[in-house]
Amino acid sequence: MSVARRVLALAGLACAVVLGGCGGDQSPLAPKGGPSREIADLFWGMLAAAGVVFAGAVALLLLAWRRRDRGLPFVGEREGVINGLVIAFGIVIPVVALVTLFAVANVNIVRDTDAPQAATTRLTVEVIGRQWFWDVRYPGTTAVTANEIHIPARTRVNLVAETADVIHSFWVPELNRKIDMVPGKRNRILLYADHPGRYRGQCAEFCGLQHANMSLYVFADPPARFRAWLARLQQAAPAPVADARRGQQVFMSRACADCHTIAGTPAHGAVGPDLSHLASRTTLAALTLPNRPGELARWIQDPQHFKPGNKMPGLALSAAEVRALVAYLETLR
Repeated sequence: MSVARRVLALAGLACAVVLGGCGGDQSPLAPKGGPSREIADLFWGMLAAAGVVFAGAVALLLLAWRRRDRGLPFVGEREGVINGLVIAFGIVIPVVALVTLFAVANVNIVRDTDAPQAATTRLTVEVIGRQWFWDVRYPGTTAVTANEIHIPARTRVNLVAETADVIHSFWVPELNRKIDMVPGKRNRILLYADHPGRYRGQCAEFCGLQHANMSLYVFADPPARFRAWLARLQQAAPAPVADARRGQQVFMSRACADCHTIAGTPAHGAVGPDLSHLASRTTLAALTLPNRPGELARWIQDPQHFKPGNKMPGLALSAAEVRALVAYLETLR
C-alpha cells in the first residue's frame, strides 16, 4: 500500500472514531425543538469562529516561515503591516469571537433554554432519578410510570427533576440541554418537541455501576393521543383471570410486592419502578431490554445477568411460577 493510501486510510479511521457519536437517536446536532435548535446553532457558530481563529493562526505561521526567506507577498518587510496582521489575527479576532460567543451563549441561549415560567407552560411532569431508573409522575393526576415520559407535541412542558439517592443528570439531547439532579434540590427545564416522535434521553452524570444503562424515552404524542394515554394511566389494574390470577398470587406472596407498586392492589413497594401499566411500556430496566414476554421472563429469572448491581434480586422461581407471573404482568396495560 502506498504512503498516500495509508494516510487516507488512517484519516478515514480517525473520522469514523471522532464522528461515531454524532448519529443515532441521541444527537444534540439533530434538534427537534426550539431550545435544542438554539444549542445546535451555537455549536455550529462556535465551530465557525474556531475555524476562523485557527485559519488565522495557521496563516500567520505560514507567513512567518515565508518571511524568513523571501519576505511577505505584497507586504515585503514593512514592520507596521506585519505587526497589524499579528494583532488582528492573534488578538483582535480571537477576543471578538470569544466575547460574541460568550454573550450569545450566556444571555440569549440560557434565557431560551432555562427553566420556564409556570405561566408559560401547559403541563408539569415530575421525574425522580434513582439507581438506575426514572420515576415519572404527572402532578394533579394519579398517573405514574417509569423510564418513559409522554408529552403532547408542540406544547411547552415544565419538567421538574429531583433525585432519590445520588447525583444524576437529566438529558434529552434532541429536545434541550442537560440539568443536574442534586440530593435535596429540585431543578427544572423546558421540554418542547416540534413534532410527534420518540426521543431518547440519558443520565449524563456518572451515578454508579449501571450509569450507562440509565436511559429513557420521551414520547411526543399528538394532543388527543396524549390525553387518552394519560386517562388510561390513571385506571387501576384489571382483575386477573386464569393464569394471570395465579401470577398475581405469586407477585403478592414473593418479594415483588415489597419493592413494586401496582395500583388497585395491596402492592405498594417504593424500591423499584411502579408496574401498574408495565405492559404498555416499550422497554424493561430503563431501555436495557425490549418489553416482550420472553425478555420479561428472562429478566425475572436473572436480573443481575442483564443489569449487574441493580436492586432486583433473583427470586428462584419455578418455570411455572415465572410463566404465571409473566401472564399477570402482561395484563397490566
